[in-house]
Amino acid sequence: MSRHTEMDKDAAARIQSAAAREPDSSSARSGFDARAQSAADRRQHEQGEDDHEEAPPRRAADC
Repeated sequence: MSRHTEMDKDAAARIQSAAAREPDSSSARSGFDARAQSAADRRQHEQGEDDHEEAPPRRAADC
């Protein structure tokens, strides 16, 4: 029985980091790091998440 886990930005970053450390690895050569990033981007877009954190509310003195 396999477990399916959605690709997220943190997982994609770990995969990209590992591929950068070992460019001759099978994951790096196959382009898996780029596919992981694409899947994380797609998931984030489908869930309607923003790529940035919400800015704090502005105070009257800031206007």
